[in-house]
Amino acid sequence: MDLEELVQICGEQHKVISIVGAGGKTGLMYELARQCSKRGQRVLVSTTTHIAEPENHLAVEEEEVLRLWEEGTYAVTGKKASGKKLSMPSDRQLDTLIKKADIVFLEADGSKGLPCKVPAEHEPVIFPKTSLVIGVMGMSCLGKRMSECCFRIEEAQSFFGVRPDTVLSEELAVSILSSASGTRKNVKEREFAVVLNQCDTEEIKRKAERIAAGLKKAGIKKVVLTCFRKRREEDARSI
Repeated sequence: MDLEELVQICGEQHKVISIVGAGGKTGLMYELARQCSKRGQRVLVSTTTHIAEPENHLAVEEEEVLRLWEEGTYAVTGKKASGKKLSMPSDRQLDTLIKKADIVFLEADGSKGLPCKVPAEHEPVIFPKTSLVIGVMGMSCLGKRMSECCFRIEEAQSFFGVRPDTVLSEELAVSILSSASGTRKNVKEREFAVVLNQCDTEEIKRKAERIAAGLKKAGIKKVVLTCFRKRREEDARSI
């Protein structure tokens, strides 16, 4: 499966998509929003936790959301919070906008910028109307000690029996991504896909392909390899 196929199932099979995990959730969310809006869809981006306030596409009020859709682009909405962050809109506002949108992407987890995440008891915050959950892991975590690359190390120790100095292997990545105590937490009967991000080199890509094979053995068929760093570099060169 590639990113284009993921965009297609988001637009055709699912309306509300929650993105969890670590190592590229925000980049993935905005890339999916951009691709879906290019297809003429009314795309809403928001959060059930917190996201950084974007420089563009911000629409706090419903009228601003509708205006951006009329202009043919996606809209990012939420309540303004401290530290130039956005938090979840009110239930009423979000429900209203979901009804008017064609597709909604929600960042439903936090990772403090680390590439791996094992959720705490209250995480992730998956919106009830979600039908697809996308779990993300950044491949820069491979070969690093858990204390260096994993957010919620205490939970990783508790659920996966690792130590802070345990090196995050391909096998451990598969376990975290496929476990209901890991990236798959609170997914329940919803469809689940995995994005292995930060595939910056051919060597890392080969490791990610082995992880993808392990996930497929665990029953997770929808796995995508991405590298948004290259996308950012291409965008910068085009300015």
